[in-house]
Amino acid sequence: MSLTLVVLAAGLGSRFGGVKQLAAVDDAGRTLIEYSLSDAIGAGFERIVFVVTRQLQPEFDERIGRRFAEAAEIVYAYQEIDALPPGYRVPPGRVKPWGTAQAVLSALPQVPGAFATINADDYYGADAYSQATAFLGTESTDHGLVAYRLDNTLSPNGTVSRGVCEVQHGRLAGITERTALRRVEGGALDETGRIFPGDTPVSMNFWVFRQDAGAAFTEQFPRFLDGLTPETAAKAEFFLPDVGRALIPHVRVLPTAAVWQGVTYADDLPALRAYLAGLRASPAGDRASPAGLRASPTGDRA
Repeated sequence: MSLTLVVLAAGLGSRFGGVKQLAAVDDAGRTLIEYSLSDAIGAGFERIVFVVTRQLQPEFDERIGRRFAEAAEIVYAYQEIDALPPGYRVPPGRVKPWGTAQAVLSALPQVPGAFATINADDYYGADAYSQATAFLGTESTDHGLVAYRLDNTLSPNGTVSRGVCEVQHGRLAGITERTALRRVEGGALDETGRIFPGDTPVSMNFWVFRQDAGAAFTEQFPRFLDGLTPETAAKAEFFLPDVGRALIPHVRVLPTAAVWQGVTYADDLPALRAYLAGLRASPAGDRASPAGLRASPTGDRA
């Protein structure tokens, strides 16, 4: 069974130098995405589809793609604003593509079977990829969502937005975006003043799809477009949870104890570097030590 990882990277910008999420996170100069790719390949993903802009692709391939070309099959897909269903046009004032679910739609022609999705600027932890590949190896026909404990995804340097999941009997029953979440005693407080317990399951866009999920992406995009108004057409986005909701109740929630890491704020970078250094030094070895350390195709920076 060939497993594909779809990496959502179209929003990273045209030059890596100014993108904090792709800053060096260790003394060897590796980026966060290199750690993620190595964990994914180590867990069994054999094909990587990077969703990028056409302008970004040459530099992205030089700095990231080529380094992993011996460890996995590397292909590219392009997210474009005018990639719309027949009969639809880009509305006046729209200047950017249509969000994470449209990014996956652009990748589907490059996806031959089951697949998972991740953000290029998040570190998910080795256990998350192991959960995904183990689930895809079962005979279940359900789709999956790797869910994190809310308190494992917060930043000490500011508020975050998270997809808070409602779970019933191990299946996804609902997902709601909560904004301005900040750590408080016992959990996190959102923009309305509601407190969520620390063990609340949340989505970080690590979805796990069977091949037949492509139909849901294709069906939901026109519905999203039909719901636009003159006030929303310029900025509204078609998100992965929009498709996930359409697949309820056929989405299994896959809990992970992994700690999410990212660079929501510039001040998050020192803690991220320290966290990854701790994993590299872990006595658990390859299981806990991510990355470019064990799956770096070239070794010039390993």
